[in-house]
Amino acid sequence: MRRYPDRVPATELAQALALKPNTLSTYIGALMQAGLVTQERAGTSLRYAIDIAAARETFDYLLHICCRGRPDICSPLTPFAFDGDRPMTDHKYNVLFICTGNSARSIFAESILRDMAGDRFNAQSAGTIPRSELNPFALDVLEQKGHDISVLSSKNISVFQTDDAPQFDFVFTVCNQAANEECPAWTGQPVSAHWGMPDPVKAEGSDAEKSLAFHQAYGALSNRIKAFSALPIDSLDRIGLQKAIDDIATTFEGTPA
Repeated sequence: MRRYPDRVPATELAQALALKPNTLSTYIGALMQAGLVTQERAGTSLRYAIDIAAARETFDYLLHICCRGRPDICSPLTPFAFDGDRPMTDHKYNVLFICTGNSARSIFAESILRDMAGDRFNAQSAGTIPRSELNPFALDVLEQKGHDISVLSSKNISVFQTDDAPQFDFVFTVCNQAANEECPAWTGQPVSAHWGMPDPVKAEGSDAEKSLAFHQAYGALSNRIKAFSALPIDSLDRIGLQKAIDDIATTFEGTPA
């Protein structure tokens, strides 16, 4: 559910759930038979995704049976507003972008959102590698685009997992799962989405070819963030907002500016 609409390999599911492969296979088989999970072959591996329509029908059925005459039981199960009952208006939203190294993709996203809609969003970024540094090609692209790079630094996600860390309303992962990059699910109840793309840091060839990879990553993120910042967040409920963000992930997949 956290990774929808992306597909996840069985090995990653088993690792996340601490299950043996044969146990996971049994569970996946039952979920597929029930129509809740779909399977797709990607090369030599199989990847799985939630069937969101079937899952929604299941939840709707359970809540309908449970809540008939007892809304006090089910009300805690449907926290569609941020921070429980906090209305989604008159609020500057906290946004976190996560990638592996926090040296290019998530740094691009942080910079783009800060400059594009900094009056509405507090943009932050972090990586899953304990020690990393900003990539010089990424910094060059940001300077060419007119961003202030003096405010940037490479950070690990642990910085934002302390008791005094900001509570995030939105969390976006931009790791490339096809390359088996670690893309952790965020705890709590932020609206989240996976905007995966290849890591330009791993581009090979001449400096010009490497620079092109960074420009393409910047352009693809710019398209998505432009669409995100244009959403009427204050007028959407949580379900509508999540769908809109999922649509951005698929609509702008692999489309640089």
